[in-house]
Amino acid sequence: MHRLVELAKQSIEEYVRRGKRLLPPRDLSPELSHRAGVFVSIKKHGSLRGCIGTFEPCANSVAEEVIRNAVAAATQDPRFRAVTIDELDDLEYSVDVLTPPEKISHISDLNPKKYGVIVVQGMKRGLLLPDLEGVGTVEEQLRIAKAKAGIWTDEDLEIFRFTVDRHT
Repeated sequence: MHRLVELAKQSIEEYVRRGKRLLPPRDLSPELSHRAGVFVSIKKHGSLRGCIGTFEPCANSVAEEVIRNAVAAATQDPRFRAVTIDELDDLEYSVDVLTPPEKISHISDLNPKKYGVIVVQGMKRGLLLPDLEGVGTVEEQLRIAKAKAGIWTDEDLEIFRFTVDRHT
C-alpha cells in the first residue's frame, strides 16, 4: 500500500475509532512535505463511499492535506452518512495529488482520461477528477462538473485542467 494511502487509512481509522486526528509523521519525505491539492476517495465493495478534497492546498504539507481530507471524506461528504467502525474492514482508499490548475482556452485542450477539470462561474465551482469510470468524453466530464457546481449555462464559464498522481 502506498504511503499516502496508508496515511489516509490510518487517519480515518483513528478518527472513527477514537475521535482523534492523527498528527503528520515527524520526518516528512519530499513526497509528503510539499504543498498540493489532495483528494481522498473511499470505496466500499466497489461503490463510492466518500470523496472530499482540495484543488488548492489548504494545509502546510501533502501529509496534513491527506489527514484532513481523509477524515472529511469519511465524516463530511454530504452524499453519505459518516463511516462507522463496522465498515472499516470493507473500505478501499485512493489518494489523488493534484498539479496546480491551468486555465484552458478551448475544450480541445481537455482529455477526460488525462486531465481533471474545474469549472468556474462567478462564485460557483465544480471539480471532476480525471480517468473516472463511466466518464469517456470531454462533454460528459464538463456536464458532470457543471452539475456539481450548480452551473446550468456556459455564460462567463471558465475551465481549468489539472493532472493527478493517483495512489491506490
